Amino acid sequence: MKPLVLIFQTLLGCCLGAMSLAASAQMTPVGLWRNVDDETGQAKAEIRIQMEANGHLTGRVEKILVAAEDNVLCDACQDDRHGQRISGMEIIRGVRRAEQGLWWEGGHILDPDSGKIYKVRLTPLDGGRKLEVRGSWGPFWRTQTWLRIP
Repeated sequence: MKPLVLIFQTLLGCCLGAMSLAASAQMTPVGLWRNVDDETGQAKAEIRIQMEANGHLTGRVEKILVAAEDNVLCDACQDDRHGQRISGMEIIRGVRRAEQGLWWEGGHILDPDSGKIYKVRLTPLDGGRKLEVRGSWGPFWRTQTWLRIP
């Protein structure tokens, strides 16, 4: 009887471990997201966030959803992205997991419309189905909620 109990406990532990790994994997900003404009409520772009070898996150505009803006250049950008196409552009740089908490911070996000660069904090919400993207510049901040694309 004891070997049967041991096998059951081992299987149960493996299943629970796999479920928690799947849940925690979804609680990261890594993945494909639909950017929703906080002012208009319209979907503007799809952004892919990836983990770099150094453990930092980066995010690129994978697809612009507003057809008229597909070939737009970032003329307002002040750094190395000036004049680049927004489609394919890296807009999130240097974000890393916070030492305490369920968010990622320490990097920057670019608003290609204005060319402004903000400190950024990424917080997965709703079991990883949403991502709170909070950009700040001094005492001013702006928050958007992005939706995960399965």
